[in-house]
Amino acid sequence: MNRSQANLLLLAVAVIWGSAFVAQAVGMAGVGPLTFTGMRFLLGSAIVLPLAWREWRRLSLRDARPRASDALGVSTLGVLLMLGAGLQQIGIASTTVTNAGFLTALYVPLVPLLAWLILRTRPHWSVWPTSLGCLAGTWLLSGAQEIDLMVGDLWVIASSIFWALHVLFVGRVAERIAAPFLVACGQFLVCGVISLLAAGLGETITLAGIRQAGLPIVYAGVFSVAIGFTAQVVGQRYSPPADAAIILSAETVFAALFGFLLMGDRLSASGMAGCTLILGCIIVVQIAPLTRAGPQFRLDERSRQDDARGT
Repeated sequence: MNRSQANLLLLAVAVIWGSAFVAQAVGMAGVGPLTFTGMRFLLGSAIVLPLAWREWRRLSLRDARPRASDALGVSTLGVLLMLGAGLQQIGIASTTVTNAGFLTALYVPLVPLLAWLILRTRPHWSVWPTSLGCLAGTWLLSGAQEIDLMVGDLWVIASSIFWALHVLFVGRVAERIAAPFLVACGQFLVCGVISLLAAGLGETITLAGIRQAGLPIVYAGVFSVAIGFTAQVVGQRYSPPADAAIILSAETVFAALFGFLLMGDRLSASGMAGCTLILGCIIVVQIAPLTRAGPQFRLDERSRQDDARGT
């Protein structure tokens, strides 16, 4: 796979993830948010399981099976995934697909900010203005008439924190284990089980409701969870990090597009300005560090990725 093919694959991932917001919204008609989250991630786990089993056998032959600490790391990723996906799903029940898509994208500038706070990794200067720009865009997206956001918007904003933490640590866990499908399957399984346990405590689960939400659950589980996340791993093996980040952030644009085409969502002038501002900040925070470093930065970053993969 060459670079252009990888970028096209990542663009397909962005389309899948953007369209999944519609499936998540439609699926809420039959089941609760945690039930939907649990079922789609368990389905995704089942689909990835054969690939994970193949990696487990390969690691066993090399006597390099994951240790207990690795299992703890994967379980932590599953908890973060559950909190991110669960809070997002709760929010989608009382906000629009367009709002949910753009507000979820707040995790992009949050990742370097949390890296500075937690890992003491100093972020690029562009993080600060783009973070403020995203906050301003969020206010415009909410209507720009009052400071109070919709309740659903607040849930989605909260989910972006856990998405950011997940992005922050998933690379470290995957690099240590060197088995991406095993990590993916494990975290999907933990997320799905915890979500269904929580749903059993606070939601009513009926067979009729599951049948009603069956198609959205299948779409989100097969395409968004299994295919989307797996294709992201494959594409980013051949695409430079800056390319991948910008292309994947386009899921917010596709969320708005599918919300317009399938859900009848509409944006006011201020909402469109907010979407533009948020997307612009997402792009700037990814490409600004490359403006002075030039090609050497890309070469060093690619070499670091190759070293992490052991190639």
